Amino acid sequence: MKTLSMIGSAAALGLTVVPALLVMSGAITLEANRSLMTAGAVLWFVATPFWMKKAG
Repeated sequence: MKTLSMIGSAAALGLTVVPALLVMSGAITLEANRSLMTAGAVLWFVATPFWMKKAG
């Protein structure tokens, strides 16, 4: 489960970085960028708490 959530977190991080680069290069529209980045943010907040430990 921990490995699966780490993979999901990495994919979510990619969904927040890659679309921005694709918009700058003109490969995708701004609307597609918004959709992909929103999906990445939701996935990040769902997947990450399962493998990160509490600090302190």
